[in-house]
Amino acid sequence: MPDVPPGFVHRYIPPAGGRSRVTLLLLHGTGGDENDLLPVGAVLAPEAGILSPRGRVLENGMPRFFRRLGPGVFDLGDLALRTGELAEFVGAASRAYRFDPNAVAAVGYSNGANIAGSLLLRRPDLLAAAVLFRPMVPFEPEEPPDLAGKPVFLAAGRRDPIVPAEETERAVRLYRGFGADVSLHWRAQGHELGEDDVLAAREWLSGWMTRTGS
Repeated sequence: MPDVPPGFVHRYIPPAGGRSRVTLLLLHGTGGDENDLLPVGAVLAPEAGILSPRGRVLENGMPRFFRRLGPGVFDLGDLALRTGELAEFVGAASRAYRFDPNAVAAVGYSNGANIAGSLLLRRPDLLAAAVLFRPMVPFEPEEPPDLAGKPVFLAAGRRDPIVPAEETERAVRLYRGFGADVSLHWRAQGHELGEDDVLAAREWLSGWMTRTGS
């Protein structure tokens, strides 16, 4: 048994038959846990490994990855702290479970998508790709990160009462402005994660894995 990396309650599932280099970093939304996105990961890339941590912050008893001051208002100091903790955990997990640290793709929903975005902006070396379901802009960095060619899939809902269309467009401009290769997919639903979101992300992720030989 490997030494389990400290800091986060989590699940790790190795790649099926060792056939894939890719590890999906699954990051749940508010009130979720390390099991929430496992079915999504299995659909997105059934051959990939999975690392799924539980957020360490509680809001009214519900796990999150960082604190917020109100709806849509993030505690930026806590976001920076928690992003650093998550980055350290992923590094420790790659050593403990012996997966490729250069082939980690984040898959985040809502709060999980926001901390995945923070990882992209603060630690672009950590993620090879990102799938962001219903994200907001986590923060705007003072120093521009190098996201040149970084593949990012972003799925938004036309009827989302939490993430308005202008916030989605702001996120796209931000990542593209730093050089990321952003694919934006609009859906007719609201903030909930739907089957069509997952299937569209699966097609995109499959194309990325094929291009990179992962």
